[in-house]
Amino acid sequence: MKYGYARVSTKDQNLDLQMDALKKSGCEKYFMDVASGAKADRPELQKMLNEVRKDDVVVIWKLDRLGRSLKHLVELVETLSTKSVGLKSLNDPVDTTTPQGKLTFNIFASLAEFERDIISERTKAGLNAARARGRKGGRPKGLSKEAQSKACAAETLYNERKLSVQQICEQLNISKATIYSYLRYRGVQIGEEKSFKRTKEKDDIAREKTPKEQKTIEVVLWLRVENNNKFVRGKTKSTQDIEDYVLSGFDMKKSKNKNWEYILTIPYENDEDLDETIYRILRDADSHADMRNGFIEADVRTLDGNRSW
Repeated sequence: MKYGYARVSTKDQNLDLQMDALKKSGCEKYFMDVASGAKADRPELQKMLNEVRKDDVVVIWKLDRLGRSLKHLVELVETLSTKSVGLKSLNDPVDTTTPQGKLTFNIFASLAEFERDIISERTKAGLNAARARGRKGGRPKGLSKEAQSKACAAETLYNERKLSVQQICEQLNISKATIYSYLRYRGVQIGEEKSFKRTKEKDDIAREKTPKEQKTIEVVLWLRVENNNKFVRGKTKSTQDIEDYVLSGFDMKKSKNKNWEYILTIPYENDEDLDETIYRILRDADSHADMRNGFIEADVRTLDGNRSW
């Protein structure tokens, strides 16, 4: 079966050109996303990846409609390949259902690996030069003034027990991971039962399960922060902010073998809750980068590689 995938960056843009080409190529089912190329949250793409089966073919208008980066594109093709699913781009010399197309994409994969090695080498050289000048890395201690204000507000709202954790997150515009990090910083015991009156409907929304009732899963996050252009500086600080205020709430561990990789332990109740938490992590990371005129390239996968986001 042929699946067509199309994407535009904003609602103002039109999908007609891509859809006409996909229909002409004989696609039988279509998935369409409206999302920036740097955004990780693409629900239709994920639906398609979950649905495709052996011998299916995914058809796209151009390669940049599918992957957020060359690395992400290569990983998507590897995911499809493990399912024996082909990829065909209508405006690029890529058709992994043919030997020539596989060869072309293998060249792309080699270039992506070369790019990562070069960046890794430059990063290590920069760190060594910084250490030689007496500069020390690492995350800053404590919270910023703005974060301390939000932590205080989070503690007050949490102890009042009038709002659910999700509602507090929406009110303060922070993630669940961040609010739990703030509460621990303030010395608040999380998950403590308090008796107070409320209806069953509110109870179902607001009640938080204790850690023992939750499942946990370890995932690998590949996260790279870049500046929007050569005239701005901020990716280093953005990375520190992301580690402090987004990732630290998930027992963050930095990978010893690969740059920009983190091991996170995520508590969840079901698959939907897990998806929501991961996508919120990526949105919060992107928000921190955007505040300093930057953007992120990121993807998440389970340790066994069976699931990815």
